[in-house]
Amino acid sequence: MRQIVFDIETSSFPLESLSESQQEYLLRYAEKEKDDITKDQKVDEAIRYLSLYPFTAKVIAIGFYDVQKEKSFVYYESKDEEEWTSETKEVQYKGLSEEEMLKSFWRIAEKTDQFISFNGRNFDVPFLLMRSALNKIKPRKNLMTNRFDTSLHIDLLEQFTFYGITRKFNLDFYCHAFGIESPKSKGISGMEVKTLYEAGRIKDIAVYCGQDILATSKLYKIWEEYLHF
Repeated sequence: MRQIVFDIETSSFPLESLSESQQEYLLRYAEKEKDDITKDQKVDEAIRYLSLYPFTAKVIAIGFYDVQKEKSFVYYESKDEEEWTSETKEVQYKGLSEEEMLKSFWRIAEKTDQFISFNGRNFDVPFLLMRSALNKIKPRKNLMTNRFDTSLHIDLLEQFTFYGITRKFNLDFYCHAFGIESPKSKGISGMEVKTLYEAGRIKDIAVYCGQDILATSKLYKIWEEYLHF
């Protein structure tokens, strides 16, 4: 059985690139504020959240970890199809357009028996599905199956909260709790991805994505050994 751990990184389009009606919709609550300081804060917050929506953001990196082969590879946005390997030789990187990244994801999906993610059901999978549709790409496998069926997709956030019964924590928190090196230990967090992207540091984002999937794979091993019945 082929198991793949996956994770995506996203970055928003400039607000001004959206239509006037879309901008009005996104800023509707901010515009109701009479206090200028509060209004500016809500505008900034609305802009910050644009990276979370497939209609206002794009996929800029997709990371994969092959559980059986213990190998990682990351696709990241690039105009040139460049390839390189990490210093430790543990991760392979390849630059592609978003369209090619999405097509590659679904080609891999066809040959994968089980997917493992952290919050993939609530974020990564819906985002990938909608970005694929927006790019006129037909997904080759339905990863939004029954929430309680882990035969195809294991969302570790669902598992570690027992399907939302207990409080949710971020990946960094779980990593520290279980003694796993956190992706944040290298000085980058998911909240900084947009800033790095705007600064042209896409390769740093790719490296961060590779660290994310490695941490998720280690968290999966803990779940598999101690919490999987």
